[in-house]
Amino acid sequence: MATLLKPAPARIDVTPQPMPRLSERPIDGSRYWSREFMEREWDGIWTKAWLIGGLAAQVAKPGDFFTYDIGRESILVTHGEDGQIRAFYNVCPHRGKRLVMEEEGHSKRLACSYHGWRFSHEGELNFVPCPEDFAGGNPCGKVRLEEVKCEVFASFVWVNLDPHATPLADHLGPVAHQIAGYRMEQMHRTHWVTLEGDWNWKCVQDNFNESYHLPFVHPQTRFVMEQSYKECQFDLYAPQGHARMFMPGSRPARSLRGHTDTVLDMMSRELTYWGLDPEDFRDDPLRTREALQQAKREKGAQKGYDFAHFHDAQLTDHFHYTIFPNISFSLKPDGCIWLRADPHPTDPERCYFDMWYFTWFPEGADRYYSYSMGEEVDRTVPVPHQRGVVGELSCGPGIDQDVSIWSEQQKGLRSRGYKGGHLAGQEARVRFFHDTIDRWLGE
Repeated sequence: MATLLKPAPARIDVTPQPMPRLSERPIDGSRYWSREFMEREWDGIWTKAWLIGGLAAQVAKPGDFFTYDIGRESILVTHGEDGQIRAFYNVCPHRGKRLVMEEEGHSKRLACSYHGWRFSHEGELNFVPCPEDFAGGNPCGKVRLEEVKCEVFASFVWVNLDPHATPLADHLGPVAHQIAGYRMEQMHRTHWVTLEGDWNWKCVQDNFNESYHLPFVHPQTRFVMEQSYKECQFDLYAPQGHARMFMPGSRPARSLRGHTDTVLDMMSRELTYWGLDPEDFRDDPLRTREALQQAKREKGAQKGYDFAHFHDAQLTDHFHYTIFPNISFSLKPDGCIWLRADPHPTDPERCYFDMWYFTWFPEGADRYYSYSMGEEVDRTVPVPHQRGVVGELSCGPGIDQDVSIWSEQQKGLRSRGYKGGHLAGQEARVRFFHDTIDRWLGE
């Protein structure tokens, strides 16, 4: 049965956190393609960690359900008639068939299509054909679905396959109250894309644990985002394996003052939305960050936003987090992107990559221009779940650029010429991530 984690919203403390002692051993390429290592990860991480299974909005009413496939397992999340959200292994205890085949839906009961056994959304068996034919008597009331630990937090349903797992709040640690401040339960998912990729899931987390790649994979960001790690704050602070990065935003990089026209053109829509004239910053584009912070503070309420519990940096800068094992996300007051990398059930060189974007619509508005996604979004239109392979679907211009790297990286990690990498100081979060994997695997 789900519990509801409710840490009090608070402004994010940006005090730099100390870096733990990190290993110096090579990050061997076999970690990305070895089936033996994949099995160890399954036993030591995926069956022990808290994972995001889906959204609470998918099971908003009694009778709603959704399924979440993770590795070789399928998890069924339901909203019972008693108002509780629960998670179960999606398997009929009679003969082992998957109970629910749909991704999400609504029904009065959960029925197995093999022999007709029926279960309530609370997991109780309440109908079997030929009940008199069982030696121990009618199994109804005696048999139930196998339950999985489940908690609801920040609009997500989290699940854990370990019946002895510590509470979600213990796993999230200091990240919980930082997420809570963004009130994601008031946001709406406006994008939902799942790609099947030909790379190991760790390529995704490695990528979002550093910004060293930005000027090369995302060359357009050099005009409006400071790539220099000297101006970013990288924190490695959670013993659970979570990390964060703060990067100044809404202004040009200090080293690119000569690209004023490009910068103002890229920022014009946001500046105009907040009542600022881009031409006023032609002589000093670096003033845009402070000006936007002030404009959002002054005009947020009249535009339908409540920025009272954010400090100024949160209104413009990039607050990026990774949650162990497989979640990366960036928080902004008007929208948050969440990225999930799940392992393939049988092939260590494949994975499933999910992109969700959540938009906080101004009060009374159904449409809003999402600056992060670069398009207008409408919360009255159902969000389709787009599934496909790389090249067929877009996760947005920035994430598409990241995705374009991982297939070739996976091939290189297979090469005998790769000896474990040479990491820069600003890639320390990558090292921290792999050290965390080793801790979870008992090394």
